[in-house]
Amino acid sequence: MPVRLQRKARKNKIKAAQRKVAIKRLMFMPVIKCLDVEAMRKSFADAASTA
Repeated sequence: MPVRLQRKARKNKIKAAQRKVAIKRLMFMPVIKCLDVEAMRKSFADAASTA
């Protein structure tokens, strides 16, 4: 295979990999764990009463 085609194939693979990584980065959502819902509601109620 000529060198030009090898370079083109390598660039295409790199571009596809970068696109996959970018999509994963944009779709990433951090895992929410150990969330105390009652404490959050209380803090919102406290903030509303002081404002």
